[in-house]
Amino acid sequence: MRLLRSLFIAATFAWCIAAQNPEVYFSVPGVDAPELAHRGAHKVGVRTIHLVNPGQVDILHFDKDTGKAPLYDRPLTVEVWYPAAIPEGTEERTVYESAMPGLSGATLHIAGKALRDAPPVTGGQFPLVVVSHGYPGSRTFLTYLTENLASKGYIVAAIDHTDSVFGAVKGFQSTLLNRSTDQLFTIDALAERATKSDDFLHGILDASKVAIVGYSMGGYGALASAGAGYRKDGRAASFVPGGYFADVTAGGQKFLAHKHENLKAIVAMAPWGAQPPFSSWDDAGLAGIHIPALFVVGDQDDVSEYQTGVKRAFDGAVNSDRCMLVYENARHNVGGNPPPPGVALSFEALQAFDEPVWRKDRITAINQHFVTAFLDLYLKGDETRRPYLHVGPLKSNDGKWPLAEGKSAGALFSKGSDGETSWKGFQRRWAVGLEMYCAAAAGK
Repeated sequence: MRLLRSLFIAATFAWCIAAQNPEVYFSVPGVDAPELAHRGAHKVGVRTIHLVNPGQVDILHFDKDTGKAPLYDRPLTVEVWYPAAIPEGTEERTVYESAMPGLSGATLHIAGKALRDAPPVTGGQFPLVVVSHGYPGSRTFLTYLTENLASKGYIVAAIDHTDSVFGAVKGFQSTLLNRSTDQLFTIDALAERATKSDDFLHGILDASKVAIVGYSMGGYGALASAGAGYRKDGRAASFVPGGYFADVTAGGQKFLAHKHENLKAIVAMAPWGAQPPFSSWDDAGLAGIHIPALFVVGDQDDVSEYQTGVKRAFDGAVNSDRCMLVYENARHNVGGNPPPPGVALSFEALQAFDEPVWRKDRITAINQHFVTAFLDLYLKGDETRRPYLHVGPLKSNDGKWPLAEGKSAGALFSKGSDGETSWKGFQRRWAVGLEMYCAAAAGK
């Protein structure tokens, strides 16, 4: 009897601990998240696929004697999330693994709310969102966003950029040369797969509506993929030997050939490269962006720089309908996942994830909200999303939500109307520390 009682107490204690420490899914925001951050109606499946881009320049094996680099078939591992038909009683649950940034030989485990290799839904097609990590990074570094968007009716493909992945980083010139090419090749490769009747993307991928979400070096690539050809005399070009960078500069044949008619919008999170001394784009290059763009940045970004980097790129994209979300007092880490819960990290590892001032789960929820509004507007044509982006006042701290004395707004979201100037979709008192600037394309 004493043994049974002890087992019961132990089981009850374990249940209480589990109840107090539920598994953390980054794609499921907290109760304080803005309105559009919450997951959508679809269950989510996930698959890993392997792509090969043939005949690419192997810049890391450039021969100084001949002045040439060999060609190779460039491998890309891609994680794909999609709306799935999940059998009753089966959990959306998986675990993603990658090398741990800042800790050599360690493995990062991320709990995912998606079912591995689940059958896709039938009867509908969904726009494509290609996600591009930083240097270094991984295809699972933005799962808070990839899973979340898939639940809202998007097919989301995140690339492991060869030579840029945690634990397998190689020369920076490979990233400079290949980032935009990787993004555009992935769009084409997935569109091709979708034409095959035996592929899981067949019948569900709408390859005519595509966006790229790029963080840091992913943003560097996204701007070029959107039409901003790099400067021929920029510092980045000087890092790539043999004149091979000329192909991806403004006017280069490879660059011109890769302008993608199905690419409808980009999200550039803390995009690297516009800041001095790199100055990867001149005014003419930035003016080459003719599709809508959402920029996301911290005003204390010390990697991509705010005033001389990201803001300059935003201001220079004069032919784009664009918005720029600014996190006041945030540095560069406004794009990736929060730190893994329950893991003691060194400072070197922690600073790959976290921000010194902001709660990281707050940043990811705000990103989920605004990226959803932006993609719904420009990929799905949902005009009800526009007021979530074109907010007023420009600084969220100046917003007002008047209430009668003693009255509470509870968990309601601001409508941004009827006397409210608090940002639409945020709870009362919760829209703070943000700025939003939007500008129409020239001639509009």
